[in-house]
Amino acid sequence: MMIIGCDYHPGFQQIAWLDTQTGEVVERRLGHRGEAEEFYRDLKGRGMTVRVGMEASGHARWFERLLTDLQFELWIGDAAAVRTKRVRKQKTDRQDAQLLLQLLMENRFPRIWVADAENRDLRQLLWHRHRLVQMRTRIMNQLHGVALNEGVRRKKGLWRPAGRRQLESLVLAPWASRRRQDLLDLLDQLTPKIHELTRALEEIVEIWMARPSSTASRGGPWTQMCC
Repeated sequence: MMIIGCDYHPGFQQIAWLDTQTGEVVERRLGHRGEAEEFYRDLKGRGMTVRVGMEASGHARWFERLLTDLQFELWIGDAAAVRTKRVRKQKTDRQDAQLLLQLLMENRFPRIWVADAENRDLRQLLWHRHRLVQMRTRIMNQLHGVALNEGVRRKKGLWRPAGRRQLESLVLAPWASRRRQDLLDLLDQLTPKIHELTRALEEIVEIWMARPSSTASRGGPWTQMCC
């Protein structure tokens, strides 16, 4: 078995690994993505059993997918807990990789739970819809401001057909008119996208709620949305 401590960075990773059969410890720096993919696929081709330990990172999805495809173990560690285990004030990539390897070898690696790929993708749906709704709200607030500056105060009524017609009929200066039209165009583009995502979420919820209670009670993709 090969145990690898991986200090992951967006452009490269510094690794230190132990071959449990030979007892050999080796260090190497791998560039992303080509060099790293070649290294791990070579291990798979040699029939190696591999466990990789790395700190939690928000920019390593491709690497996580690679290890999953290769059927290698990936342990994600609590970055704050790893920091507390450093004994040296000096910090280098090599030392970080060595520390991760040491924690793996000594069974002290602060492993955290990570959602599976399906749940992570569902969270992308939730996050995407949330961001689009925020964008739409900002656009609607700007259009409310345009209406208020012209003495029109309709609140939610501004988005009904009559309110929309009144907003479009306001006589504005050329660039103010251009701004109004661009904002309305963006609003018209976002609204159907949000409705489509909302329908997709509703369908997923229905499927999830139809599952056995023991499974649905775990929260599925709706828990720990930050991950």
